[in-house]
Amino acid sequence: MSDSRTFAVIGAGLAGAKAVEALRAEGFDGRLVLFGAEPHRPYERPPLSKGYLLGKAERDSVFVHPAGWYAEHDVDLRLDTAVAGLDRHAHELINGHGDPLHYDRLLLATGAAPRRLAVPGADLAGVRYLRSLDDSDALRAAFRPGAAVVVIGAGWIGLETAAAARAAGAAVTVLESAPLPLLRVLGPRVATVFADLHRENGVDLRLGVTVAAIRPAEGDPDAVGSVELGDGTVLDADVVVVGVGVTPNVELARSAGLDVEDGILVDAGLRTSDPHIVAAGDVANAEHPVLGRRIRVEHWANALNQPAVAARTMLGAEAAYDRLPYFFTDQYDLGMEYLGYAGADDDVVIRGDLGAREFVALWVRDGRVVAGMNVNVWDVTDRIRELILSGSPPEAF
Repeated sequence: MSDSRTFAVIGAGLAGAKAVEALRAEGFDGRLVLFGAEPHRPYERPPLSKGYLLGKAERDSVFVHPAGWYAEHDVDLRLDTAVAGLDRHAHELINGHGDPLHYDRLLLATGAAPRRLAVPGADLAGVRYLRSLDDSDALRAAFRPGAAVVVIGAGWIGLETAAAARAAGAAVTVLESAPLPLLRVLGPRVATVFADLHRENGVDLRLGVTVAAIRPAEGDPDAVGSVELGDGTVLDADVVVVGVGVTPNVELARSAGLDVEDGILVDAGLRTSDPHIVAAGDVANAEHPVLGRRIRVEHWANALNQPAVAARTMLGAEAAYDRLPYFFTDQYDLGMEYLGYAGADDDVVIRGDLGAREFVALWVRDGRVVAGMNVNVWDVTDRIRELILSGSPPEAF
């Protein structure tokens, strides 16, 4: 006899799509409803700043499942449908059209949203963010030979976007308030590698600067024309890309009374403070049983792998998400993978050649490897994982 329960998933990104896939794989045959605020079926975000933005990947390649998969697996996919309200006590969702839906178990995969730039002119046409498929489409169209592109923020998104703009032949300036790109993530020694990489590829990298305003173009008061820095310098700009971080989408959870602090607080099984609700992906601030601390990770691997644990928890099984954080980047001729969780103040040990950009960096705390990054060196992530999990010193690599 089929399950009479209704499971709902809010957020039709990678995490939401993998969650409904996992629930069906685990044998759940009850009603399954997936809400997505965007008009597109679930897609993966890494290609938006990598292969797809570079024009190396076709549009269809970004989607998690083929168009017919949801109907074939009896998933009620409701696109262009934001959930406006959550009544935990009645176990009821209200979508933007005012229609109620009863749920027995609920997964929140609401993701994150880009932080908005708070300077005069930030709302001009041509000021772009990169989070959605539509954002990536707009940047692909804007990145063209000779275009003046100013990127504000030298984090992963900012640097990947800069690399794509340079590949398209645009003139690119990257602005960063810190002394180096990625400084808080990698520390000064490894961050210098990325600064050198972009400068060698023709990027005007300006560090330790602030943005005072974005100015309109001459003759078009609604479109961007330049960026004014804090010291009065003015940079021509046809396009401005803002990449200054993201904020977890916790509004729905907070309004429903769930525990929220830098994301939705969940245990190792991804349960929220309500036992009938779980959370996964960018929005989940989870207890990590291996690292012994809470972490919220805004990377593809969490959205890919956490939903299997969330699905088992929803079905009443014991499960814990204990994978080490993982992410990757591709910029120009540099490919990189990062595994673990380190801070910029941790010691770093280098194996290989920094100058040639072929090396492994190992971050060390109290004599133990806590994270590793391989740059243009492959098939070593398993070794790095073993070092971290065993608490080994860097000499063991």
